[in-house]
Amino acid sequence: MKILLASAATLAVAGPACAQQISLKPLAEARLRYEMAEQDGLADDRSDALTIRARAGLTASSGALSATVVWQGTLALVDDYYDGLHGAATRPIVADPNNVALYVAQIQYKTKMVALTGGRQKIALDDERFVGNVAFRDNGQTFDAVRAELTPAKGLKLDVSYAWSVRTIWGIDGRGARQQAVRGDNLFANLSYGTPIGTLTGFAYLVDQDEAAMQAYRLSSQTYGVRLAGTQPLSKSAKLSYQFSYAKQADHHRNPNDYSADYWLADATLDLRGWKLNAGYEVLGASSGAALTSFQTPLGTNFKFQGWADKFLATPPNGLRDLYVGGGYGWKQLGPLSAVSLQAAWHRFDSDRLDQHYGDEWNLLAAAKFRKTMLSVRYARYDASALATDTQKYWLQADWSL
Repeated sequence: MKILLASAATLAVAGPACAQQISLKPLAEARLRYEMAEQDGLADDRSDALTIRARAGLTASSGALSATVVWQGTLALVDDYYDGLHGAATRPIVADPNNVALYVAQIQYKTKMVALTGGRQKIALDDERFVGNVAFRDNGQTFDAVRAELTPAKGLKLDVSYAWSVRTIWGIDGRGARQQAVRGDNLFANLSYGTPIGTLTGFAYLVDQDEAAMQAYRLSSQTYGVRLAGTQPLSKSAKLSYQFSYAKQADHHRNPNDYSADYWLADATLDLRGWKLNAGYEVLGASSGAALTSFQTPLGTNFKFQGWADKFLATPPNGLRDLYVGGGYGWKQLGPLSAVSLQAAWHRFDSDRLDQHYGDEWNLLAAAKFRKTMLSVRYARYDASALATDTQKYWLQADWSL
């Protein structure tokens, strides 16, 4: 309610001149998804979830000023699963609890050189490794924050956000270690510059999970690093995309742990006549081997990384090394379908210390768009060695947007 009142007050300050030229844009989207998870070692080793998620909202804009409000609701049509909050944890988790919530409530002032945003908003930085929207889950992650994006010169951008609350994927019933919202003084800063070989970014992320229920403050961290991401044409029909990143993380604010851990990423993708071949190596380093002293990314879109079976949403105490290769093929148009793609990837997971082989994982995806609806079939299979248990998951999904 405070956010809505602030938005209304800001629009009122804009004055009668703005009110005479306000344009309205409706926002609507829906998702229907079936997710099946099988996990060894549980009393009931299978979960079946059929969920529907809907969002509706409105953007009112006048010149450089706009206000956006979006509501969302998630409902389980088939709820034979543990959603992380309800029921017994004897089934595999499917992290899509029922929910009704205010998803976005923001005001924004935007020109070519400046974008200022305040209120509940989506923040997704770079590849979302450290700060993201967690869009795959039905209840996406948003932030109560103020954000400034400045472009003082061509190719140069400064992006700074202060967030005092993280609105999690757990929704209105969130509690304990899976809260509805997590308070803290979070600061996200990016300074990027476009070079001939790619965008070079220096970043600083101060994550403040300032609630005892969140691992007794052990997820508070300070991370500083650099990233290079670019694309180079090799011929008229081929291009190479790449990204390299390094970061250093240490404890922050009330975190009782005293640790320091490194992060490395090297990734390359060759795009040739519809084919894509990808390979990479990512390291989330370990420190002492104690719990939560390895490199952690509690605000990242972690589903995008380390396989879709979600075995590494929290980095193990001994760290993680992920060697992966993948490929796919795409068609712009295939009959009545557009943006058709087939993808496959394989991961080998090892520890950063003590030379442990955690396991291997296969990921498969087929996706296509029919008019305004994106259809996808997804599969993940994790074969355990030294960590967790064998797990497989299937998804059938339809996403529609206005």
